[in-house]
Amino acid sequence: MNKGKSVAFYENKSWYHRTKTLLEDGSIKYSKKGGFSSKLEAEKSYNENIRSFKEAYRKYCIESEVDTSITFKNYLIYWFEELFCARIENTTQMLGRYTLYHLIIPSLENDIKIKYVNTEYLDALFQKISIISKSAGNKSRELISIAMKDAMIDGYINSNPILGTRPYPREKPQVRILDKSQLQAFLKVAKMDSWYLEILLGLLCGLRKGEILGLKFEDIDEKEGTIFIQRQLSSNPISKKNSSKLAESYQCIEKQPKTKNSIRRIKVPPLVLNELENRRLQVNLDKLRLGDIYEDNGYISCQKNGRPHSMSAMNIALTKLCKRNGIPVISVHSLRHMYATILIEKSVPLSQISALLGHSSISTTFEYYCGIINDDENIIAFMNNKFIPV
Repeated sequence: MNKGKSVAFYENKSWYHRTKTLLEDGSIKYSKKGGFSSKLEAEKSYNENIRSFKEAYRKYCIESEVDTSITFKNYLIYWFEELFCARIENTTQMLGRYTLYHLIIPSLENDIKIKYVNTEYLDALFQKISIISKSAGNKSRELISIAMKDAMIDGYINSNPILGTRPYPREKPQVRILDKSQLQAFLKVAKMDSWYLEILLGLLCGLRKGEILGLKFEDIDEKEGTIFIQRQLSSNPISKKNSSKLAESYQCIEKQPKTKNSIRRIKVPPLVLNELENRRLQVNLDKLRLGDIYEDNGYISCQKNGRPHSMSAMNIALTKLCKRNGIPVISVHSLRHMYATILIEKSVPLSQISALLGHSSISTTFEYYCGIINDDENIIAFMNNKFIPV
């Protein structure tokens, strides 16, 4: 206890003492605490507060001390598991885990302390990784760039060597689209398939796979002829800490759409509304047939028992449909890609196309779709004449 001036003082009919509290950022909050019945009680509480403050400060100093002797490899593992994974979704975590444990770490022949990592070292690393696949260089540089920014903020390095490294541009996805005769043949057989509604939602509405699978009957406004995209289904990978295994298991979950702009209400053609009503009738029949066994989640696209489809189910169905009928195999994204192509070739403004697709920005729309306009033998001629086969 302080033997000089008393640390306790009397006011408002009780004894008080000053307090010091260490905050998470290392700053100190000063205040006072009262309600004590005696000076001795207040002094005792003060001493306890000072003891707790000193212990917290000591612990903070230990934890805040940066070990600049840590190796580059060990820092990347620490950063990924302790810092990065805490602020990203599981799907992003799975991609990052693959990039770190299957691309970057196996390529680190000469591991050095992080403070000695320079531009030449990173360029040599990225060059080696880029040989693995077309996207490996880009993904590895992207992940290490985030890690080195955090390393600089936290004091592990004084300057960021990533800034001078050679860039590895992101490879644009190659998406197959069908020409006039192929699309006509595809739609003719698709009309007899159980996935016809989902195909139309991709081709005529531009919905993503997760948006199609996450659509519910409550999202349909038959009077206005619109659907409201406000959720998506996603495969949620469950990973263990410090494991190079991408996922221990997967679960299908509902989540917000990909971007803020992906939450949108769009007009749909009468054909889609008709197929939505047919699907409603089918779902109601399944409910009656299965009774309590039916799991009613409200999904438009679901299994016979009401449970959601797996995330790969629609692409598997498209592959089977195409192969059985001698049509080039397309994916769900191919349908969305063709939808965008139609809009572009009809001279719909990019801002409107971006809104319909739910892109985060017009630049995204420009990057992905402005280079896909074909010559006269393209799908738009068919779209303008006989889009839906009789």
